[in-house]
Amino acid sequence: MQFHDVRFPTDLSFGAVGGPQSKTEIVTLVNGYEERNTPWSASRRRYDVGLAMRSVDALADVIAFFEARRGPLYGFRWKDWADYKSCPPSRTVHFEDQVLGVGDDAQTVFQLRKSYASGDFSNARDIKKPVEGTVFLGISGDAMLDQDQYDLDYVNGLVTLAEPLPEGATLTAGFEFDVPVRFEQDQLDLSVDHIEAGHVPSIPLVEIRI
Repeated sequence: MQFHDVRFPTDLSFGAVGGPQSKTEIVTLVNGYEERNTPWSASRRRYDVGLAMRSVDALADVIAFFEARRGPLYGFRWKDWADYKSCPPSRTVHFEDQVLGVGDDAQTVFQLRKSYASGDFSNARDIKKPVEGTVFLGISGDAMLDQDQYDLDYVNGLVTLAEPLPEGATLTAGFEFDVPVRFEQDQLDLSVDHIEAGHVPSIPLVEIRI
């Protein structure tokens, strides 16, 4: 995976538009009923940072970032201001925000995950790019304060326990995270006149699988 572990400037990402995109294949039958299916196991996020461009200097910063990534060649971290915590944005991260797994006295490696629930239904999302220094872990309601008890992989969002999680124990976590993205296009179509005239360019980004 060609990826630069650097975050797009957060002052420029604030004000961007975008969010999750699903891929649903819909077939309408002759009787009018539908069959719906998806080949994706999880949604994929898309953003447009153009709306956040408010000055010529901001455009220059984006050009520099684009050149350093060589366009779409290298992925990078992106802060989605609408969804960057294991809890709602207005709350403080807590080690009991998300359940990572239940112990079987054997498993030691767990993926950071965030669950999205509505009514009786939920969908879990793997978190691959946690923000360093924001991850807090707990076991069955007790915070894990000794960092010798676990190791955190900030490249892939993996938690490795020093000892297997005891049978029936619940591993929980709270964290902030970024989205791995890349520039969607090989070219930036920018104009200083657009910024000065109050128009906005389109600078699309797309989430990448890691």
